[in-house]
Amino acid sequence: MCGIVGYIGYREAYSIVIKGLKRLEYRGYDSAGVMLYDGNDITLSKTKGKVSDLEEKSKEIANVGTIGMGHTRWATHGIPNDVNSHPHLSNSGDLAIIHNGIIENYAPLKKELLKRGYVFHSDTDTEVLVNLIEEIQIKEKLKLGKAVQLALNQVVGAYAIAVFDKKTPDEIVVARLGSPLAIGIGEGEYFIASDASPFIEYTSNAVYLEDGEMANIRVHKPMKVRKIKDDSLVDPYIQELQMNLEQIEKGGYDHFMLKEIYEQPSVITDTYRGRLHVNEGIIKMSGIEDNLEKFLHADRIIIIACGTSWHAGLVAEYIIEEFTRIPVEVEYASEFRYRNPIISSKDVVIAISQSGETADTMAAIKLAKEKGAFVFGVCNVVGSSISRESHAGAYTHAGPEIGVASTKAFTTQITVLTMMALRLAQAKGTLSNTDFHKFLQELEIIPEKVKEALETNDKAKEIAAIFKDSHNCLYLGRGYNFPVALEGALKLKEISYIHAEGYPAAEMKHGPIALIDERMPVVVIAPKQGHYDKIVSNIQEIKSRSGIIVAVVTKGDTQVRELADYIIEIPETSDALSPLITTIPLQLLSYHIAVMRGCNVDQPRNLAKSVTVE
Repeated sequence: MCGIVGYIGYREAYSIVIKGLKRLEYRGYDSAGVMLYDGNDITLSKTKGKVSDLEEKSKEIANVGTIGMGHTRWATHGIPNDVNSHPHLSNSGDLAIIHNGIIENYAPLKKELLKRGYVFHSDTDTEVLVNLIEEIQIKEKLKLGKAVQLALNQVVGAYAIAVFDKKTPDEIVVARLGSPLAIGIGEGEYFIASDASPFIEYTSNAVYLEDGEMANIRVHKPMKVRKIKDDSLVDPYIQELQMNLEQIEKGGYDHFMLKEIYEQPSVITDTYRGRLHVNEGIIKMSGIEDNLEKFLHADRIIIIACGTSWHAGLVAEYIIEEFTRIPVEVEYASEFRYRNPIISSKDVVIAISQSGETADTMAAIKLAKEKGAFVFGVCNVVGSSISRESHAGAYTHAGPEIGVASTKAFTTQITVLTMMALRLAQAKGTLSNTDFHKFLQELEIIPEKVKEALETNDKAKEIAAIFKDSHNCLYLGRGYNFPVALEGALKLKEISYIHAEGYPAAEMKHGPIALIDERMPVVVIAPKQGHYDKIVSNIQEIKSRSGIIVAVVTKGDTQVRELADYIIEIPETSDALSPLITTIPLQLLSYHIAVMRGCNVDQPRNLAKSVTVE
């Protein structure tokens, strides 16, 4: 959701802000804006559309000032247009604000401000907030920081905000609750952003504000961090950034998504490096080792996640239950948090999120902790909210994932969850020593098999050209590959806008078979391992109804080859590890279809990478 960028220091602010907004485009947005302070007054430029449109519109203010704030908006209140774009000004024109989040009680606040003579030019909740701050500031004769603190104590919702007051032009006040906010610390300068990517070439030192914290950022002065609730001082933790500039560039690929698909062999290796020790016959994960008893004595494991992470959780359900015999439930975080779930201190909750900022997953974690459950986070972003809110956890080491459609996050999440299952099974004695070592050896060579699966790119491209104009598509899989079918369908929907559904293959007869005809492509995941004979039967049922079959099969397959219209061959691996391989051609197929349809692959319409509001 919305991206925010700010700079205060000695450099020209405009180029820093615009470059930063471009790096936050992956978050999803429909409009953009920039505010600059020239030493006397505030200058705004805002527009519906992309950052490139903003850059074209704002050329005349490119050399204005060393203080600036920028925003990419994903509409919640008010349609996407120039007026509703951020930044917003207060009625006096003295205050400017950018905001990622949602103010749930904006309507009664707006009603009260209207009574007091305030005029609103947009339909946004954010314009209400900036005028509330101004009202408190004027009425109580307060400095900006105190006015922001008091205003936020009247607000219900989620936010990451940055506020500037031209009456005190050496300061920006920032605050967060629910939405992420990073502060880069330079020599006599500060950077503000939704994540660290906009400022990694300027500084390697950053503070990630905790929920309910705000900071006063002043040029050439130490930053002061306070609690929003009671204004008490907080000692901020400054951490060194691990990200580098090369990681967030395309590296010669046409799209970030394609780059990230091809990074999977290396990031899977990075994910198990230092954890998987085949020669010693051990898996060593500190988050598991330090809390082994909690897992071993758990009545059940509850996995909470959203989107692609939920699909990774479904794969984990199969793996954990088979290897460890611990009952597993997989829940959508958005449903879990609202359905009054039964949770106890004997439950272990695994929360999965690429960004570590997913609002519903964060809320579900807090609910689980209130009920006494042990929470283990699996996420990709160091210092993210979920990594800090969890009792323990494991990072996926996928590196920055810029493309909105998740690819390498999915496979690295499965890698982490597989290692967890293997370690727990070893500790419980539910997996034989022979099988344990066999899985360790197979997992170690998975990156090479993923690399081999990537060689299906040309075949995927060839098939994509045939089906790029389809209106519907069905994905079928069994066992470990049922979640892969769901993930394949999601990828196609996300980036090509073709309607697609994933189903367990046996469920096809319970409804979807009615849709099958000569115009309906059916993608069947049919590796040799697993429920092969059953899948063959399902394929025969589709064929008898004139369905068009695209089959993902193990190299050397002959039975499915005779039935399918198109096949994509992948290397053989164990059934439990097959999702790491079978998902690769489905990612490539979706990518090429989207490109051929002229879609914006990295920034699909209406979608955001990090969903930080409900």
